[in-house]
Amino acid sequence: MRAGTAGGGAGQSSVRPPVIGLTTYLSQAQTGVWDVPASFLPAVYFQGVNAAGGVAVLLPPQPVDSAVAERVLDGLDGLLITGGKDVDPAAYGQQPHPETDEPGRQRDAWEFTLLDAALKRELPVLGICRGAQVLNVALGGTLHQHLPDVLGHSGHRAGNAVFSELPVRTVPGTRLAALVGESVDAQCYHHQAVAELGEGLVVSAWDGDGVIEALELPGDGFVLAVQWHPEESLDDLRLFSAIVEAARAYASGRVS
Repeated sequence: MRAGTAGGGAGQSSVRPPVIGLTTYLSQAQTGVWDVPASFLPAVYFQGVNAAGGVAVLLPPQPVDSAVAERVLDGLDGLLITGGKDVDPAAYGQQPHPETDEPGRQRDAWEFTLLDAALKRELPVLGICRGAQVLNVALGGTLHQHLPDVLGHSGHRAGNAVFSELPVRTVPGTRLAALVGESVDAQCYHHQAVAELGEGLVVSAWDGDGVIEALELPGDGFVLAVQWHPEESLDDLRLFSAIVEAARAYASGRVS
């Protein structure tokens, strides 16, 4: 078992577990005879949080303003922005590529508002796949809308729900490198990626094609995002443990 894979759940029953809010999808969904608009999230996301010793709370997209976002974050010790459909290119000043998803503007607005409020109060933040793109765009960065146009291949998203395992190298001196070491075998399923970096962000991992696979905000706060899907490899909880421990420290400081 790798470092951090034991999580924070065992032996901590006397310690109040930190609460991590996870953003969700908002899409048409089928269950039994029902075919309705629904908020949902693959279970592996909150299983990762639970296994690392945190309590998961789902945050469905809904009408939002700064007061609503602040009220939601009052009950959280950390924020996890999950994967999902492409960010609306209008958010970074581009017209949509033919391969870009139809925008889900309510989810975009929800996550941008939550993230803005979280950054202002220095709440720990972890972004996964889409979450990395949301972080970059929120801070003024841009995206490559379709990597095959840039790279000439579709190796980052094989399709048919099959993840591509790609070797990713971390940048020495970054928070990510301290957490996972020099390299990661990343489970990838993305056709978009960070292009121009948002303000204040630094790259913390690259793949062999020169694609940015992780980014973070330097400093004492915990703001880290990866382009891959750590929830697909729950034998390695290091990233989930990192957000849970950062949230635990945040909660401790807030109480004191």
